[in-house]
Amino acid sequence: MLLVALVFCLAACGSSEVVREARKTINGDWVLASVEYPQNAGSVNVNLLSDESAGCFENSSWNFISNNNTGTYQLGGTECPEEPRFFTWAVEEAGANEYFLTLKPTDSRQNSNMDNQGFRLVLNDLTQDRMVWEQTIRFEGSPFTIRMNFIKN
Repeated sequence: MLLVALVFCLAACGSSEVVREARKTINGDWVLASVEYPQNAGSVNVNLLSDESAGCFENSSWNFISNNNTGTYQLGGTECPEEPRFFTWAVEEAGANEYFLTLKPTDSRQNSNMDNQGFRLVLNDLTQDRMVWEQTIRFEGSPFTIRMNFIKN
């Protein structure tokens, strides 16, 4: 019985180590280099994170602070709002080699917005200089994937 408990303890510690490493890797400044729609070749106008169009998000600047799981982003388009957006974030283990990144919009004091909305994105790829998020939504009754490609600044 003690051996089984020890194995579960070690397994839990192992997964949290991966999450800790992911948090360290995400920490810092990033640029959202491009937004893609892998299963759709046509022209699409999507608002990301219930905020602005994908065009405003391309070349946006992001800052992740891992010691308190907060961050900001500033949109990149010339005709887009300039004020920074604030959020809290977390990396969660979803299963074997699967991870989610959750983002929750906040105000500058890290207070949740009134609708208490958050976003769960698949953390598809993460290296020291590249990060890829995917979000699948329903569009006209079918799954629709949005891929966001980041590069480290």
